[in-house]
Amino acid sequence: MADVSGTVYTETVVFSAPEAYVNDVPYQLAIIEFDGGRKTTARILASPAGERAKIGDRVVLVETRGDVQYFQKPQAEKS
Repeated sequence: MADVSGTVYTETVVFSAPEAYVNDVPYQLAIIEFDGGRKTTARILASPAGERAKIGDRVVLVETRGDVQYFQKPQAEKS
């Protein structure tokens, strides 16, 4: 998978989902802004530490299921 990353432009947590996603609640949605200004709406997976992404956080594409892209905050680099 290509290295696709961006910044969380805005985000929300969905508690009342459409029928197709009712088993996933609660889940986080965000608008991701890529370098150059293009934006997309995507799901955000919690970090391995269980943290939600916040506005301004960098996120990377970790998988695509059907037509839905899933982004996540990158893991901290170990020094």
